Amino acid sequence: MSLLSPPAPSASPTNTTFEQLVEKVRYDGAYPTHAQAEIVVRRVLEALGRQVTGTERTELTARLPHKAAHAFTSHAPKGETLTGWCFVKDLAERTGGTPATARWDTGSVLGVVARLAGDDLTTRIIRQLPDGYALLFGRAELVRAA
Repeated sequence: MSLLSPPAPSASPTNTTFEQLVEKVRYDGAYPTHAQAEIVVRRVLEALGRQVTGTERTELTARLPHKAAHAFTSHAPKGETLTGWCFVKDLAERTGGTPATARWDTGSVLGVVARLAGDDLTTRIIRQLPDGYALLFGRAELVRAA
């Protein structure tokens, strides 16, 4: 399976390696080194793992490479899920970065994760979370008219 083609809806665990995932994030995010991209991947996946629950958590874990799945599941989900903007601010605070760099990092990682997860699972993850995550996964955020 290639990072460029999403898995089928009933996809089995990915054959994309962690190194391939990191290199795709490095390319998409324009990070200067593999090591820097790897740090970003781990931090964003750990933060996302504190937000996603239920079958979506289990299915995403199965579609990620082993090291990425380990980072994703390294922290139990928090009781309160954060909006997309609060997720970015929380990541910035945890990493000592700025909201702008945390937003860039998040989009770089979650765009690749969305391709690995496939459209159906990504849609279910976004629906599970509060407003603001669609853009982080590289999708348009549609707002219902009042």
